Amino acid sequence: MTNLNSTLQTATEPLTISGLREAYRNGELNVEQFLRGKLEQVRADQSNAWLSVISDQQLDAYITELAEQDIDQLPLFGVPFAIKDNIDLQGLDTTAGCEAYRYQPTESAYVVKQLIKAGAVPLGKTSLDQFATGLVGTRSPWGAVNNSFDPQSISGGSSSGSAVAVATNQVCFALGTDTAGSGRVPAAFNNLFGLKPSKGLLSCSGIVPACRTLDCVTFFTKSAEDLSTLYQVGASYDESDCYARYAIEQGLAATTQFSGLRVGVPSDEQLKFFGNEEYRKLYAQSVARLESLGAEVIPFDLSPFIEAANLLYQGPWVAERYAAIESFFNSNQQECLDVIQTIVGGAKELSAADTFKAMYQLQAFKVQCDQLMDDVDVVLTPTAGTIYTIDEVSNDPIALNSNLGYYTNFMNLLDYSAIAMPAGFTEAGLPFGVTLFAQAFQDEALIALGKEWQQAMNLPLGATQVELESSESVDLLVCGAHMKDLALNHQLIALGANFKQKTTTSENYSLYCLAGGPPLRPGLVRSPNQGQKIEVEIWRVPKNQLGALLVQIPHPLGLGSVEIDSGEWVKGFICESIGVEGATDITETGGWRTFLEQL
Repeated sequence: MTNLNSTLQTATEPLTISGLREAYRNGELNVEQFLRGKLEQVRADQSNAWLSVISDQQLDAYITELAEQDIDQLPLFGVPFAIKDNIDLQGLDTTAGCEAYRYQPTESAYVVKQLIKAGAVPLGKTSLDQFATGLVGTRSPWGAVNNSFDPQSISGGSSSGSAVAVATNQVCFALGTDTAGSGRVPAAFNNLFGLKPSKGLLSCSGIVPACRTLDCVTFFTKSAEDLSTLYQVGASYDESDCYARYAIEQGLAATTQFSGLRVGVPSDEQLKFFGNEEYRKLYAQSVARLESLGAEVIPFDLSPFIEAANLLYQGPWVAERYAAIESFFNSNQQECLDVIQTIVGGAKELSAADTFKAMYQLQAFKVQCDQLMDDVDVVLTPTAGTIYTIDEVSNDPIALNSNLGYYTNFMNLLDYSAIAMPAGFTEAGLPFGVTLFAQAFQDEALIALGKEWQQAMNLPLGATQVELESSESVDLLVCGAHMKDLALNHQLIALGANFKQKTTTSENYSLYCLAGGPPLRPGLVRSPNQGQKIEVEIWRVPKNQLGALLVQIPHPLGLGSVEIDSGEWVKGFICESIGVEGATDITETGGWRTFLEQL
């Protein structure tokens, strides 16, 4: 599996909408040159993210139109974006991930027109799980879309291409759709923000439906601030969409902060990570981060939500997927992927009575779940409990896909709003994400919370290493009680630190267990030519929090420079030589964790 550090690309251009607009204004970037460069980047994509791309002549038309506009009047002036290929763009075919279904739309989808009117430039249509049925990003006759961090891992679906196009900075944002999690799972697997708005706030006119009563148009971005900009443009009432809704007054203010917020957190028994212990630990760190931001964490019963989720694929809503493509499916079933034939074809056996019974059951769950939501402001869950390789999904396509929907399938059935947010990385460098959800029409409040979360986490943007990281935070090496899940790790979490990688020192170090405690404390001492490699971790710590960390470090410990196995020197915990007099030499254990296990 690819390590994060070797996968992230160095940012050489703006990564956000605001950054791009500023570069246009001050002359750092020329609109025409930038957009032509982006189109060439899209055409050279190696991740299998795109199904069709605009022509040079089509781009010329967009550039000509922008030349006549005022950048200050268009919030998305010259911003390139991608469109999931179940959403219409005039001038390019729509396939919904199925060649035989291909058609040429006479006009763009309503939301696409709103974005173009605001100055955005669509570069093409992106890959998806066929007919938006799947959470894996592998259910396409054109092949699986590779994860932006590791090509062997799934990218998440069904909006796979849209997420990867944003994460790899081919575009600034992308449109997806979300019926069961398709606007959130790909965000989690590619270190992005994904807004699953309240149903009906973004028009579904001009979109191939999956479940028309549940579908939502979604945004993928590298920053929460960009979600705010896009929401203001896209959340426009469409009278031609019979499922459109006006936004109503929110119960939470759009200026909501985590301080004092009541956040529901499911019990350990209700959380599922499907064997992925790293995701479990990262979720626990996310909860600790919320507490450090002043949130009130409240135990939350997720069981009726999960029971409601089971209705989506085990109940008659799968018949709605069949209804969406009924005439095509009946005459072209063999043109669909086998897994799609199995899922959609199974709906033929469902009766109208089955549908009404499930509707009654869902309404009962809705009442029960809303009562639980009254006791909290928002709920925090993992976005997905684990991530799989492409090969693993190929070997067990239905069961593993179902696992990925454990935290997402209930959301549209129960009519909630949600935002998926980046929340750290595994030791192999794969992203982990969490989701905040609330009652319907809390979209702007969730975006505001997303902004605060992003500032507190200070993670890279998408799959691109940004200069912001090096200027505002610093690598810190820890070798003992501050390591993941150990006694003092909470101090790092509270300061806004994020795990970066596990490594070892050079061979020039000795490790001691100092006298005193609890907790037991390590002492790392440089011993040229007399020590050995010691297992350590590197965390990213905001520079403005280093002072707060220093005052928590007792003598004889301090911060200094430590040589790691690569030959680099990083700042980290060290111990004065005098401090190890009378201490226990534990160098031979190779690290603090092994020492603790041997106690």
